[in-house]
Amino acid sequence: MPNLKEVRNRIVSVSSTQQITSAMKVVSAAKLRRAQDAIIRMRPYANKLREVFENLSASLSSSDGIYSKERAVKKVLLVVITSNRGLAGAFNANVIKKASSLIKNEYKGASVDILAVGKKGADFFRKGTNGAFEGDNSGKYNSFFDNLNFDAVAPLAQSVMNHFAKGDYDKVELIYNQFKNAAVQLSTIEQFLPVIAAKKEGAKKTTSDYIFEPDQEEIVQDLIPLSLKTQFYKALLDSHAAEHGARMTAMHKATDNAKEMLKALKLSYNKARQAAITNEILEIVGGAEALNN
Repeated sequence: MPNLKEVRNRIVSVSSTQQITSAMKVVSAAKLRRAQDAIIRMRPYANKLREVFENLSASLSSSDGIYSKERAVKKVLLVVITSNRGLAGAFNANVIKKASSLIKNEYKGASVDILAVGKKGADFFRKGTNGAFEGDNSGKYNSFFDNLNFDAVAPLAQSVMNHFAKGDYDKVELIYNQFKNAAVQLSTIEQFLPVIAAKKEGAKKTTSDYIFEPDQEEIVQDLIPLSLKTQFYKALLDSHAAEHGARMTAMHKATDNAKEMLKALKLSYNKARQAAITNEILEIVGGAEALNN
């Protein structure tokens, strides 16, 4: 049985850890509320814009639809969106596993580059053997989550689009955690480029006849890039909200575990103290008996 001093030190240590995890849970809950509001407001707009874009791309000629050209997949860019900090359960590990699985299996014979948004992903893939897009694995995109807004994200999305349009990459995929609720985050692989109309089971193929205002050229130049940038921004908002949800859940469980550990330590401390008191009584009684004899 450990001595009283060791148990006391452990109780103090676990109690301090409990205070930290409880505070982190409260902070994550506050940040989650703001991040959740942002993605809930953005998601309907982004999904509808994506739907319009997909239908519009189907009606464009091959020369106009530069972002919907399908080519033989030889060069792939994976945009891996993680967080800058840990202590969020399997949040980052799930995304990294998804990306690693794609590289080893689906794109085994292709040239794969990694665009890491978030420190955890950048740190992991910097140690790997994969290529890097614009030196991104140095972590220069880690500051996005400090003040996440469309204006900051748009230039990166435009850079990715330009590389696809020039033929540097034949396919671009986003890998991130999609926010469902505070306790559930879905690891998602989403094709960013080329844009292909979503296929629904049992649905007949339909084409939409659009009237272009002011003209088709301006629509292609303005609406399509805006839709892609919005889609890219939505993925970061999803990941941002999912991160805080995962961290809040992890800190809640850590706080509960600390409570259980404190109960066990206090019980152990009381047992050790009672044993010490019993030994002292036995020694006193034994000494009194010896004097009487």
